[in-house]
Amino acid sequence: MRRTGFGLRAALLASALALAAAAPARAADDGEVKDFLLDNGMEVVVIPDHRAPIVTHMVWYKIGSADEPPGKSGIAHFFEHLMFKATANHAAGEFDRAVSEIGGSNNAFTSYDYTAFHETVPPSALEQMMGFEADRMRNLILTDDVIKTERDVILEERRSRIDSNPQAVLDEEVDATLWQNQPYRIPVIGWMQEMEQLNRPDAKAFYDAYYRPNNAVLVVVGDVDPNAVKAMAERTYGKVARGPDLRPRIRPVEPEQNTKRTVTLTDARVSVPSFSTQWVVPSYHTAKPGEAEALDLLAEILGGDNRSRLYQQLVVKQGIASEAGAYFQGTMLDATNFTVYGAPRGDAKLVDIEAAVDAEIARIVKEGVSDDELERAKTRYVRSMIFARDKQDDMANMYGSTLATGGNVKDVQEWPDRIRKVTADEVKAAAARYLVLDRSTSGYLLPQQQAGN
Repeated sequence: MRRTGFGLRAALLASALALAAAAPARAADDGEVKDFLLDNGMEVVVIPDHRAPIVTHMVWYKIGSADEPPGKSGIAHFFEHLMFKATANHAAGEFDRAVSEIGGSNNAFTSYDYTAFHETVPPSALEQMMGFEADRMRNLILTDDVIKTERDVILEERRSRIDSNPQAVLDEEVDATLWQNQPYRIPVIGWMQEMEQLNRPDAKAFYDAYYRPNNAVLVVVGDVDPNAVKAMAERTYGKVARGPDLRPRIRPVEPEQNTKRTVTLTDARVSVPSFSTQWVVPSYHTAKPGEAEALDLLAEILGGDNRSRLYQQLVVKQGIASEAGAYFQGTMLDATNFTVYGAPRGDAKLVDIEAAVDAEIARIVKEGVSDDELERAKTRYVRSMIFARDKQDDMANMYGSTLATGGNVKDVQEWPDRIRKVTADEVKAAAARYLVLDRSTSGYLLPQQQAGN
């Protein structure tokens, strides 16, 4: 859940563009990733990019909602909010004001597997950002008043983002049905009745357990020198004492699934029906070699963009769908999900869309994909990594999410080569093994008048 951040000011953008135009097109060390450990166990990754005088600074904590103690759902996201409160050295709001005054932006988000905090600022402010982040890593002041005020904020966030949104309500219920044992079945924001009970002892115990340098990864992307970044990190984060060694992140394992399950929500606020079907599949962290890459390419070919099979067949050729697609959430610590979805257009019925999606899956299972189709998908995927270099936050997210879920820098760098090695037979095998309708979970969002259909 992201906080509202501050946008880059026009003056900073104008300065950046002017300096970038005057600078060489590319410096010798651009893209040469440096990775090192501080003495307290904090990993630091630096990706130089000298095209513009800005830098993105991200701290990733290896703690997400799936790591929460039973009965304390929402505490990871709650603590993301608390990290913006007063510390022993800085008043509440001082960090935000400092970023705003230099024309920077800052924000944070919580996921199932990690919590991340980030700032985009001029390089001259990088060490100041490190100082603020290192300070709040251990020096937060958590009073009962602070807890109560911010707890009210997250409760209202749940009401506005989830409880008042039919699609969000359905998504929660589908997750709770898809996952029978893994904690991914619990929403990141938390269940209302448990969020209401979160208190200061809960927050303090969570903070002391997880907000430590040896449970964090720092990613710095931008107009910086790696050696200078290392020196800054040692002067700031390096002063934070190492915490106790954390236990391995071993969570409940999903049992074999043998049933087809459906979840249906009808709501008067829904005007166009839609559906999704999901399967439990391995992630990059849990898959056998090459299997996650095959699932990535399967999702791309089946429903990744407007050149995919689902879009071309349902939206362009048959004209029965307003949307249709597929995606694979590969960057998860544990097993993950593969999803297909669609919504009708005009006089088409939802059952027609679902049948057409099922038919495309069956066609891949039976006939596979062509070598030409696979090569085009590989090219799009590899190019996406190249294009990601144009955005500092994309690069920071790519490395941060991988390192926070058990991967390393080498995994990111070798990913294009692994994608290129996937064969058409491997894509077909992945579809046949995992996209079995008798082991799926489908969610249906229907207008009120369609209740009972």
